[in-house]
Amino acid sequence: MRHQNSSRLERARPAMRGLAAFTGILALVVVAVTVSAVSIAGPRSGTVETTEADALATLRGSAINMEQTSPRMGKEVNTDLRPVRNYPEQPPTIPHKTRGYKINLKVNKCLSCHSRRAVEQSQAPMVSVTHFMDRDGQVLASVTPRRYFCSQCHVPQLDAKPLVANDFVDADTVIQVIRAKGN
Repeated sequence: MRHQNSSRLERARPAMRGLAAFTGILALVVVAVTVSAVSIAGPRSGTVETTEADALATLRGSAINMEQTSPRMGKEVNTDLRPVRNYPEQPPTIPHKTRGYKINLKVNKCLSCHSRRAVEQSQAPMVSVTHFMDRDGQVLASVTPRRYFCSQCHVPQLDAKPLVANDFVDADTVIQVIRAKGN
């Protein structure tokens, strides 16, 4: 019995040496990454001193430790006009007020106007056919659960000036530029 145990031990030694070498290398890598992170981040102390050259420009307008009053929200756009979409498959924005709309597991206020049965009376656009498809592409009789919570993708718009400059170019403009360069 003793002979069997010693022969098993002899067979396991190369694997144990490999595991020990791997563990040692892993420990060195962890130490190296930690040292690199500390040297990049700099020393930590209880206070952070910044100079004017180090200051980061933010939309906040004040130091992070200063309490600031929130700006007033802009007015919701309530025109019921459908705004142009900037790219294919962009979820349409909501062109009316939605304050107080209840959307939970039992009720979806949006569907009181946008469901298949309600559009004749409301004259609102019907929910897209893609909202009736499950993840396998099967068309269901009602809105699929993964598309039921409208405000995940669709948002109302505010009549407010942009916080930052925006140089977004819609898909049609990009296509026109490419065609103009090609001719």
